[in-house]
Amino acid sequence: MCKWVATTLAGCVAPLPTELTLSCSLGQSGSISCISLTLDIMEGLKRLSFVYHTSLRMSRRYVSSGITNAVKNTKREEFTARLAAGPHLKEFLAKSTPPIELSLPDEEDPPPYVAASSAPALNNKVYLETYGCQMNVNDTDIAWSILQSSGYTRTSSVAEADVILLVTCSVREKAEQAIWNRLQQLGALKRKRSRSKGRLTIGILGCMAERLKDEILQREKLVDLVAGPDAYRDLPRLLTVAETGHQVANVLLSLDETYADIMPVQTSSNNVTAFVSIMRGCDNMCTYCIVPFTRGRERSRPVFSVLEEVRSLSDQGIKEVTLLGQNVNSYLDSTTAQGSGAGTPRLSRGFSTIYRQKQGGLRFVDLLDQVSRINPEMRIRFTSPHPKDFPDEVLQLICDRPNICKQIHIPAQSGSTRVLETMRRGYSREAYLELVQNIRKCIPGDGG
Repeated sequence: MCKWVATTLAGCVAPLPTELTLSCSLGQSGSISCISLTLDIMEGLKRLSFVYHTSLRMSRRYVSSGITNAVKNTKREEFTARLAAGPHLKEFLAKSTPPIELSLPDEEDPPPYVAASSAPALNNKVYLETYGCQMNVNDTDIAWSILQSSGYTRTSSVAEADVILLVTCSVREKAEQAIWNRLQQLGALKRKRSRSKGRLTIGILGCMAERLKDEILQREKLVDLVAGPDAYRDLPRLLTVAETGHQVANVLLSLDETYADIMPVQTSSNNVTAFVSIMRGCDNMCTYCIVPFTRGRERSRPVFSVLEEVRSLSDQGIKEVTLLGQNVNSYLDSTTAQGSGAGTPRLSRGFSTIYRQKQGGLRFVDLLDQVSRINPEMRIRFTSPHPKDFPDEVLQLICDRPNICKQIHIPAQSGSTRVLETMRRGYSREAYLELVQNIRKCIPGDGG
């Protein structure tokens, strides 16, 4: 039997293991040797089986890999052929639609920033509530001008309003807390409103909307709309979306938005004084201030736009105009190369900036000169200035023009040079005091 097993294995696989051949020669005289031989044969069969299956698996993988690569190559060739036969960029350009030239809308047409299909019904009443600085008052007038042109009407009653818009402030924590408290009151009003009166839309505009957009929408589900200071043109569209029951927001800051083409509609009953915004934003980046992040970078309205608005106010009988800006005397109309700023811009003595100043253009002294000439009987003020932008020519113009009010508001921020440096204000205590003395010298009677 042992010989037969050995012969059979020898016919299948060669050469046999040495141990197997030796066991066969010893196994002729006893059964113990046959058992030993059988165990060696089983071990050899296991090894042969392992080698066989391993070779089989490798052969299958090789064949499968070859088939996969062949399929990939075929698909790649087909895609390359379709791509070569397809249209090219020149064909798209040749078939493209030429740009449409937009004409100025008629009085009956909706403004260009809102589609005709989204224009509201004439019974949509808006209630506007303003918090914070004079810039927010002017922003309220701008927002109302846009909404009025889009078909909205205004109401002085919260109970009658279909839309309630709060123009907010973020400079102080107290101002933000006042808005949160007001939203609680409006939330109760919105929940109690009967369905017969229709949906009540509540919106947050301005600096707080810019700073806390996500928190407002998550914390106050009753708020339908959030719009930053540079998104007022988008209000008609935002309101249209909000009326469908969806929360909507636009807090994109612009590098060039000044609303120069929009004539603000006065929202106050005051027919004596008016605010005129001449620039927006701030580049100074003081360490403690949120304004650059809620109002964006500095940009100024063109001189002709400011003059047109001031003339209109003069024709309406307004007696006093206040020019507004985050840094009002940093004004620069860069659309023209002529003006007092044709060379290197001048700063107050001892003052500096953390940014590179722009060259050329019409500066604040040029604008103030032209504004004061429109109506000698109209008083001119400005706020809020930065102490770095009071060169001698500005002070001299204020002194020479009777209708420019002899009042200057300049923030000190701190009386410590070390603290001013930490604030990144760009001046020392001594430089500020020197500026105050220079103002008193140029404008007698002004207490600074």
